[in-house]
Formats: sequence, C-alpha cells, structure tokens
Amino acid sequence: MTQPVLQPRTGHHFAVVDLGSFLSLDQFTFELAAVNLQVEGKLFLKQILNLTSAEISINKLKPGQSVPFYHKHRLNEEIYLFIKGNGEFQVDDTVFPVSEGTVVRVDCNGERCWRNNSDEDLYYIVIQSRAGSYEGGTSEDGIGVEKRVSWIGKERI
Repeated sequence: MTQPVLQPRTGHHFAVVDLGSFLSLDQFTFELAAVNLQVEGKLFLKQILNLTSAEISINKLKPGQSVPFYHKHRLNEEIYLFIKGNGEFQVDDTVFPVSEGTVVRVDCNGERCWRNNSDEDLYYIVIQSRAGSYEGGTSEDGIGVEKRVSWIGKERI
C-alpha cells in the first residue's frame, strides 16, 4: 500500500500538517517489521512534526477489531482520547467501556489492550510521554506576552 507523503509547513517556532478527515485514516498504515505487524488506520506524528517531548498517534479501529497484543512501556505513560465510536479498554485484569469523550491514562507498567466491539469505526488519539517528567502547569510554565492580539498584516502559509 502506498502511503501519502505528508509535507508539514514549518516556521521558526512551529510545524503544521493537514491530515485530512479522520474518515480517511485508512490511507495510513503503521508497520512493525520486527514482529511482522501492519496496522491500518494508524499515523504517528513524531517525525512529521519533529516532536521533542511526546509521541502522538491518530488512530482508527474498524468494527469488530481488537489490538492483537497486550503491551506496556519501559519509560512512557500513555493518554488515550476517544473521539468517536464505542469499545472496551483493558488494563491488567480490568475492562471498562470507552466512547466519545472518554480519556484514559495508563502507567508504564499497565498491560493494555482495547477493542472496537461496536458496528462503527472507533477513532482515538494516543499521547505518549515520559512518566514523571511533567513539572509545573500552564500557570507556572506559561509566560504572558505583553502584546495586543492582531490578525491583520500577518504572513499566511
């Protein structure tokens, strides 16, 4: 399967890419050659956007499908944001429902797996970041810029 080449637009302090509709996620396939695994509907953003603090993936799981393996991480926790559809999520020996609006955080050592047990596609975003690395919050880290907001006379890309 030929995958589309995504060209980010970049500036001095940013990168932006248009992925298109979530409905078109089937055009992306994640391949893990070490275990001969291909997953349709999965796109990692780290390399595309040159991410330096997290891995983010955009995902689609078709009706009746399950992730075919359990996994955990050595260093990273994962946050799952369910956007559309219904399914079930399993961490260790606990199973719970997920649907639009469900957000799940899993520790490094949590053995996880999920499935789409509905008749519609399950869409979700996964954010993976180093466990214990977050220091402070927006109010401690954010710096206000004393500048009036203007949308006039700006470069458009």
